[in-house]
Amino acid sequence: MDYEGFPVLEADEVAGLIPDGAMVAFSGFTPAGAAKAVPEALARRARQDHSAGLPYALRVLTGASTGRSLDETLAQAEAIRWRAPYQSSRTLRDQINRGDVDFVDMHLSDVPQFTLFGFFGKIDFAVIEASEITADGRVYLTNSIGASPAFLHSAEHVIIELNRGQSRRIAEMSDIVIPKTPPYRPAIDLDHPLQRIGKPYARVDPDKVIGIVETNEPDEATAFTEANDVNKAIARHVAEFFAAEIACGRIPREFLPIQSGVGNVANAVLEAIGEHPDLPDFTMYTEVLQSSAFELMLQGRLKGASTCALVLSPKQMQQLDEQHDFFSSRLVLRPQDISNNPAAVRQLGIISMNTALEVDIFAHVNSTHVCGKRIMNGIGGSGDFTRNAYTSIFMCPSVAKGGSISAIVPMCTHIDHSEHSVQVIVTEQGLADLRGLAPKQRALKIIERCAHPDYRDYLYRYLCDSGASHIQHDLTRCFKLHQNFLQYGSMLHEDGPASEIDRIFSASF
Repeated sequence: MDYEGFPVLEADEVAGLIPDGAMVAFSGFTPAGAAKAVPEALARRARQDHSAGLPYALRVLTGASTGRSLDETLAQAEAIRWRAPYQSSRTLRDQINRGDVDFVDMHLSDVPQFTLFGFFGKIDFAVIEASEITADGRVYLTNSIGASPAFLHSAEHVIIELNRGQSRRIAEMSDIVIPKTPPYRPAIDLDHPLQRIGKPYARVDPDKVIGIVETNEPDEATAFTEANDVNKAIARHVAEFFAAEIACGRIPREFLPIQSGVGNVANAVLEAIGEHPDLPDFTMYTEVLQSSAFELMLQGRLKGASTCALVLSPKQMQQLDEQHDFFSSRLVLRPQDISNNPAAVRQLGIISMNTALEVDIFAHVNSTHVCGKRIMNGIGGSGDFTRNAYTSIFMCPSVAKGGSISAIVPMCTHIDHSEHSVQVIVTEQGLADLRGLAPKQRALKIIERCAHPDYRDYLYRYLCDSGASHIQHDLTRCFKLHQNFLQYGSMLHEDGPASEIDRIFSASF
């Protein structure tokens, strides 16, 4: 049996074609549009081969994180040897932190260029979810674009997961372009977040397509929890800040496009922006559109959004399909080297909002590594947006684990975003606008506005006791809070039962 001249295969047949050690690029940017059937078949093959005493593990490349059927299933089967550029699987995270899997944490906007120029090495196979493929090689993608256009272009062999569970009309929102190579790459011709510059489909050489796997599966997005009081407080601070910026003319009255990270804090902030009476209707230029933004679009508060992926509930996906004409003029799906393009961020004047693991008193941000050692998920797109944003904002609760961990510390144990890129810090305690401030003034404002009251005295003492210098650090004490946590399970306590680091981390994160 064939489809448009391409052979139709079972997922297990495809798994039999992919050898141990192959580099496989999968579609997906978050669970949206992620390959599903073939990864599960590869996990089955890995288990069978391992039972027979044979090695089987792959080099896995995606656009960002994926659904459970991909990262989590392959990791549980011990079928991943190398991974890039981002992940959110608990099992895979543990394997990375044990040193069992090599992980490349990188800016998401760089993935397509790294692929096209061979920086990852040869892409042996690409497994791409689509709603349609034509005989001449037009591939209509589903709920994310990600790096799939680059994977289709670069892979030696291509498998298409033809997902009948995804609306074919989603492709009408796609705007796909592969930029020309340097030095002949023109500027991105974007004057507005909703401007279209490409085509609704990606291209593949038909001769590279070795099979079609037919599926009928929804995306595996997980529901976010209701915003708690901490998230709501952070959200109020951000919304009030925007209102004040507009009132004094630092943000135009028509607002600026917003980029928002993923998660409960980001959802709460978008809801607060939508509810604030002094904030106008707005647009987004972002990498992921999630549930709160979707609801704001239905309410008319969000005028439109450019994104790389749609991470929505099943009910919202049904609404998207049923009200396609409404959404098709308000949503644009782009490849991640366009959705996250730093030049476009600067050109459009994007306001970036992302979450942090920890922030030090001089405004360096750690987004990725607990105690500087153990990866959580990765830097994702936060660096793409932060460095060139009109206003860059980082948000986090001031404490974690019941107060045993402070998110505001003397020095970050790992730095993803330096003081030169970070402009505003927000916790439930307050908001610190750091623009134009020297290091000591930044430190005082962060401690006063953002640190939890239980930690303010410690942080003030650290600053005062560190002596005069441009940046007041004491290298003998700058990581004392982290050392306390690793030894005693609490940053502020230096006695009590010692705890093993892995047990603390597994319980806390």
